[in-house]
Parts: sequence; C-alpha cells; structure tokens
Amino acid sequence: MTRNGKPTLGLPALLALEDGAAYPGLHFGDEGESGGEVVFNTAMTGYQEILTDPSYKGQLVVMTYPEIGNYGVNTEDVESARPHAGGFIVKEYWDAPSNFRSTQSLGAYLRRWGIVGIYGLDTRALVRRLRDCGSMQGLISTRTLDPRKLVEKAKSLPKMVGADWVKSVTCPDAYVWKGNLSGASPASSPRFRVAAFDYGIKFNILRMLAHAGCEVTVLPATTPAEAVLEANPHGIFLSNGPGDPQAVTYAIENIRKLLGKKPIFGICLGHQLLALAMGARTFKLKFGHHGANHPVMDMETGKIEITSQNHGFAVDPATIGDGGAGLAKGLKWTHKNLNDGTVEGMRHLELPVFSVQYHPEASPGPHDARYLFDRFMNLMKDGAS
Repeated sequence: MTRNGKPTLGLPALLALEDGAAYPGLHFGDEGESGGEVVFNTAMTGYQEILTDPSYKGQLVVMTYPEIGNYGVNTEDVESARPHAGGFIVKEYWDAPSNFRSTQSLGAYLRRWGIVGIYGLDTRALVRRLRDCGSMQGLISTRTLDPRKLVEKAKSLPKMVGADWVKSVTCPDAYVWKGNLSGASPASSPRFRVAAFDYGIKFNILRMLAHAGCEVTVLPATTPAEAVLEANPHGIFLSNGPGDPQAVTYAIENIRKLLGKKPIFGICLGHQLLALAMGARTFKLKFGHHGANHPVMDMETGKIEITSQNHGFAVDPATIGDGGAGLAKGLKWTHKNLNDGTVEGMRHLELPVFSVQYHPEASPGPHDARYLFDRFMNLMKDGAS
C-alpha cells in the first residue's frame, strides 16, 4: 500500500535475480522466501486468475500494470483450487480493496496460501531487464536481505528447461466436471463425452466445454491411452500446463497412441505435446508470452484475434509440414503470433486434430477465439455420424 507515492505497509523484502540484479521493496502476503523463473504478465486485470493458473507453477510473476490489489479477490474468479504462482511482484499494492464482489484482500489471500509477494520496486526496470536478458531464476525473500547472498541462492535454483511440473499440478484421480459457466446454464443433455487430460487445466476451459454441450471427464496426466480408448469418448482434449513439454515424455507417448483414433483439441502445453507426438520440435522462448493482449493471425482467413497467452516454450515452425526439416508431416501451420512470428496454431491435413498455443477460454482476456470450441464440437459431430 502506498501514500503520496511511498510504500507504507510490509516488512523489508528483496528480489534477487541470477544475473546479479537485486530490487529492494516491501512484502505483502506471506513472509519467507520463494524462488522460481521470473516472468512478466502484461494483463491490466485478472491477477486472481493469473495466480491460480497452474501453468505458473515454478514461476514468480511480475505484473506490468502498476496498481494491483485494488479490487481484492473473491471466491469465483479462480482457475484452479489454489494459487500456483510461486511469488508475486508488483509496483503498487493496495491492501484496502473496493469492489462489491471482494471477499478479502489480495495480501490475505496470498498469506493463506503461503505465497510471498513484494511491492514498491521499479517493475518497469525489472521488465526491461527480463525483455533484454530473458526470463531468469530469481528469489523473493523477507529473510535474506543481503543482495550478494540472495543472488547466490538464485543461481542455484533449478532451470525451467528439462523440468516436468505437470506431475505436481495434475489431478490425482479422474473426475467428472460438475461446474458451469458463470452467467449461463450448462447443457442439460450433453451431446458429447470428452476426455480431458489434466496437465494443469484451467477451470474456464472446463466451463466452456460443458457450456458447449460436453460431459467432461478430467483425467490425470499419466492416464494410459488404452484406458481412454476403452471409455470411448467422442473427443480428447489436451490441456494447458507448466514446464518444459519435452520433459513430459509419458504424455507424448500417450498422445502418439491416440492419434487418428478420436478428434483431438490441444491448448498451450497440450499444443506443444501434440506437436512433439507428431515429430515436431519445441524450443524455449527468450521471455515467453504472458498477457491478455497478444495479436494472432489466422493464416487461413487473414483474420486477427487478440488473445490471452501464458507459455515459455513454442513449436519450431521448421519442423512442421513440408517446410524446412519437415519432421511432422501432415501438420499445417494455421496461426501466427504477430509480435514475434512464432507458431500459434496448427491442424492436421487428414486427421481430426488441431491445436493452438494461446488460450481461447481467456480468463482473463478477450473472447475473440472462442470459436475454436465450436470447431472441436463440429469435429466430434462428424466423428459420431
């Protein structure tokens, strides 16, 4: 919390990066120490959805929008059962929220879940460093305030490359989704049965599938392909999730066995895993895509979508189709990021398979890409006829 531009609440805290940079500030949320890959998010609203997105497991999130906490948190705007971000970094934190939906302050919410936050530092300088140098490991601490010591700790943190975070966020057992879409009623008589692999699935994906007329069974990430086919769903969904897709070898092998058997729709990590299962390659982005304002072009129609995104890896375009190495034959590049030209979507020319790198369910973010859920419904309809 600030007054006249000066922080007024919290213990002294320090953020240190592995490259030697250190940023003093004040803490909010829990006290202690938390480390992970430091990434920045450019969304202006939706911090509660961001914090509860399982794709942020193993990461510390910097918000580029300066004032955070002013509308508090509530019981509805969550994307999973708990927050998954390892720490939260903001310019100005407001501890006295003003919103009719608020049930508690952001600081109280983070404290409940043991998450350390820091505010009062120069987030513009921090984000510029991450853009110039790339995402890197960092630590937030209220215990170690010596920059040199905290930097050394940050250097020893495990990297995101090669890390399988899926096993730490997937559901322990299969379950049928019973929620609904806020403000709308779910279909009373589901038209399709969907098996959704939980690599770190967001609630709004499940809401969107249910609202479109699906009975969704959410599966642990390690569920064998044989068990999925035995259940005979109309379609298979591959969810978002954290970490390096190349490290999730069990998922890649499972997807490979499912290709051609049922319609498949993948989002984010699911998109990357699908590409790997078909022979393409992935690579680590310099600072990733995290925000609710990323322009994407549908290369087949020329239309532009403003999309919500959260990923640190991407599919190598040289390994799709007949261009370049052409490792993944039959895959067509369908969507392109207009900021950096990376792959944002693909589909198979013969099989009922498609995927996107971004989040058509948004939450937070624009709704430009919700038509993709209808595309999945049409594939299942064709498969059932």
